[in-house]
Amino acid sequence: MSMYRFHDSKVDTNLFRQLQDLTTVLSGNSELTFEYSFGSYMDLVDMKVTASRTWDTVQADMQAAGLKTDVLLRTIGSFRYANIPAMKDFLEIAGESSLPKFATQLFALFEDIRLEETIKQERPGTRRLFEVRKNYYRHKFENERAAHVTRGLPLDELFCLIYLTLQSNRPDPSFPGATDEQLEQLKKLNTLIYSVFEARNTYQISQIAATIVTQLQQLYKDTVHQYFVFPIMHIDNYEKNTLFDELTRTDELANDDKEELNEDKNEYIDEQFSTWHRENENSDRKQTFLQFELEVGTKTNVLGNGARETEDGDQAMGTIQGSSGQTNNNDYSDLESLDKQETKQGSSGENRYGEENKDAVKLEKEADPPTKEQMDLYHEYMLEVEPFKRKLSNVIKKTIEHKVNAPRKDLMVGRLSKKLLPIVLDEKPRLFYKKNQESKEFDAAFTLLVDCSASMQGKMEETKRGIVLFHEVLTSFHIPHSIVGFWEDAMEVKEHYQPNYVHRIHSFSDSFYESQGAKMMQLEPREDNRDGFSIRVATEELEKRREKNKFLLVFSDGEPAAANYNQNGIVDTNLAVLEARKKGIEVIGIFLADGAVDESEDQLMRNIYGKERVIVPSVSELPEHFAPLLKKLLLKVI
Repeated sequence: MSMYRFHDSKVDTNLFRQLQDLTTVLSGNSELTFEYSFGSYMDLVDMKVTASRTWDTVQADMQAAGLKTDVLLRTIGSFRYANIPAMKDFLEIAGESSLPKFATQLFALFEDIRLEETIKQERPGTRRLFEVRKNYYRHKFENERAAHVTRGLPLDELFCLIYLTLQSNRPDPSFPGATDEQLEQLKKLNTLIYSVFEARNTYQISQIAATIVTQLQQLYKDTVHQYFVFPIMHIDNYEKNTLFDELTRTDELANDDKEELNEDKNEYIDEQFSTWHRENENSDRKQTFLQFELEVGTKTNVLGNGARETEDGDQAMGTIQGSSGQTNNNDYSDLESLDKQETKQGSSGENRYGEENKDAVKLEKEADPPTKEQMDLYHEYMLEVEPFKRKLSNVIKKTIEHKVNAPRKDLMVGRLSKKLLPIVLDEKPRLFYKKNQESKEFDAAFTLLVDCSASMQGKMEETKRGIVLFHEVLTSFHIPHSIVGFWEDAMEVKEHYQPNYVHRIHSFSDSFYESQGAKMMQLEPREDNRDGFSIRVATEELEKRREKNKFLLVFSDGEPAAANYNQNGIVDTNLAVLEARKKGIEVIGIFLADGAVDESEDQLMRNIYGKERVIVPSVSELPEHFAPLLKKLLLKVI
C-alpha cells in the first residue's frame, strides 16, 4: 500500500479505460496513452494525452463529462485544428511580456472556446458534455473571483471576469462585488473579448490574446493562480502545421528513379462497371486503397495519396451504426477492450505481465524449513481458529451428505414419481426422479496471495491467523492450494529493473502435509507492492491447473505502490483482475483496514475488484469474516 495518496485521489478504472479508448479512437493512433495531470494537454514526444486533475473533487457525472471534454479538446481540437506555427509565435510574445502566466492561460482559454465550437459542429452529440463543463467552470470562476477580490489579486480577478463574460448566458452580465477597477478594465476589453467568437483559426486567437496582453502588461503584475496549461507540450519539436501532420509521413523519396513499364506486357484492364447509385460513380478512376510510406523506393505510374470515395456498403453500415441502441443483455465492452489490449501485447510477445510492469523481474524465494519457534506459533494460531474450523467443517459435511442422499426430482427419465398431477397441468410433464450418486471430491484449487509491503506492519500477525484457518479447512477437505507472499525490493530498483519477489510458502503439491503449515509464519512485511504483476503471476500458475473451479484470494491493505506505479497501479491491477476472470478464475480482494473503513477505501477496492471484495474493518476480526467467505466458496463447488 502507498504511504501517501497521489493528490488524495482514487482512480475509477472503468472511466479510465473509457478515456483511454476515447484517446486512441479519436486520435486514430493506438500508441497514444491517457493520463491524469495538472492540466489538459497533448504530447507527441511522450505520446500521451492528459486530462486535468481539477475534476477529481466533483460528483461522478460531472467528473466524467469534464474528463471526456478534456480528451475531446485535445484529440480532435488541438490535434487537428490547432496551428503549430501560430502557437510558437504567441509563446515568443508571451515569453517577452511581463505577464507570461496570464498570457498562456488567456490563449488556452480562447483557443479552447474556438475548438469547442468546432467539435460541437462536427459531433453534435458532445453538446451536453460541453454544457456540463461550462456550468462547472462558471460556478468555479464565480467563487474564485470573489476570493481574489478578498485577497487583492487584481489580474486573477480580471481573468475570472473574462471567462464569466465569455461563457455567460446573458448578453450583458453583471458581477456584484467585483472591484470597480477590474469592471472598468473589462469594459475596455469587451470588444476584443467577444471577437473570440468570430475567430476562425489559431492565428486570429493568438492576435486577440496578444493584443490584450499588450494593453495590460503595464498595469498589472502576473497572475498567481494557474487554471489552464498550454494545450501542446514540447511544441518546439514540431515542424508541421498541425499535430496531425506530424503523424502523417510526407517525406520525399531519397531517390528519383522511375519504373520502366512495358505497355505491351501490361495486364491492366481499364473497364467501367455501372453501380446502382449513379451519384456514387467513380468517374475519375483515381482512388487508391493502399498507401505505402517509403523513404526509399522506385516511382511507378500507380497513383497514390488519394482519398477513398464512398461505396454502396458505406451507407448501409452508417444506417446500422446510426440506429444502434442500448442492449438488454450483458455488457461485455470491458472484455472487448481487454481483448484489444491483449492482442496488442500478444502480437509482440512482450510484456505478458502488463505494460506497466515491462521492467518488473520475477524472483523466486522458497520458504525455509520451519523452526521450532515457528512451529510453536503455528500450533498456537491453529488452536485459536479451531472453533471456526470445526463449525465450518460440519456445515460443509452436512451439505455434502444432503446432496448425496437427496433425490433429483422433475426429470424426463428415471423412476416414476407418485405425484402424477403434472400430466394434467403441464404441457411437458416431468414425472421421474433419480437417487443421487455419491458426491465427488471438491474439484477446486485456491491461491492465497498475500501483500508483504511495509504497510502490512502491525497487520501481518492477524493476517496469518486468517490464512491458518483457510489452510486448515482446505487441507481437511484435501483441496489443493498455494500460499504466496509478494513484494518489490525498492532498494534494488534501477532503471529498467524492478525486482519482484514471489515468496512460495506452500505449493499446490505440499499444501496437504501437516508439517509444512508452520512455514506460513515466515510471511513478513517487506517493502513495496506491485499488485498487478503478482496477480498475473498467480493467474498464470492457476491457469495450468486441471481443476474446474479456481479461486485467487488477494490479501491486501489497500493501494498498490511501487516504482513508477503510483498513478497507474490501480488501473493495472484492475486489468490483471479482469484478465484472470476472463480465464475462468474467480478473484476476490480482501481489504485489511486499521479500523472503520471510509468511503474512499471502499471505492478503491470497488475500482479494482468490483463486487467481489471483502472489507475487514479490523484484522482481529479476520476469522469471523473468513469463515463465511470460505463457506460460500466451498458450497459453490459441491
